[in-house]
Amino acid sequence: MTSKNADFYGADSAFDPVKAKNAYIAMMERFNYPIPDVLKGDDLWVCDFLQGNYSKLGMAGVFWTNAKGVYGETGEGAYKGPYKESSYGYLGHEIYLLPGQMLPEHRHIGGTEGYGPKMEAWHVRYGDVQFFGEHKGAGDETPISDMPAAEQPWGFGEDWFKSKYVAKRTAQSGKLYSLEDPETWHFQRAGANGAIVSEYATYHNHVEFSKPGMEFDNTKAKEA
Repeated sequence: MTSKNADFYGADSAFDPVKAKNAYIAMMERFNYPIPDVLKGDDLWVCDFLQGNYSKLGMAGVFWTNAKGVYGETGEGAYKGPYKESSYGYLGHEIYLLPGQMLPEHRHIGGTEGYGPKMEAWHVRYGDVQFFGEHKGAGDETPISDMPAAEQPWGFGEDWFKSKYVAKRTAQSGKLYSLEDPETWHFQRAGANGAIVSEYATYHNHVEFSKPGMEFDNTKAKEA
């Protein structure tokens, strides 16, 4: 099932998050994915990255956890071991993509809080996904340039586009795909039925987009 871009925008061109969330809930139901109450509220977030092209470029997600701290300061502060002054961070995130929808190309860099670049691995739970990136890591990647032109991802060939390789993962295989090179550009795109992807990662802090003008925000109404 595919969606038209107009399905997610009002007459004033503003992105409609309610319509977007309803599309993901419908996809979850088709997958027989258990839908917890937390996904029926604000914890399920949606984003079109200010591009106004949600059917092709956008996502929904939920941060199950994004924790950080110092070993010796967390909880009751009882830990006195050798890492007591060291920082830790971990993330549990679910990514929801409609049929053919993709994340924007981005990278995670070390921020000012003292945490290094986010490292992550993805586990396709429902559907199938193509993973794109700058470098080979798993060994089964192939050049994006070898894909038929009609199947190449949005942005390929533009000056800002950085990724060079693609690899596919399916829920049926259960095989993970990992980001092996820190601070490298990457993104993913769902197959024809959409996808639900579990992400296992270190602390999520700073993200950059390769295309100028992108932000973690949604398209607003055009001024009259």
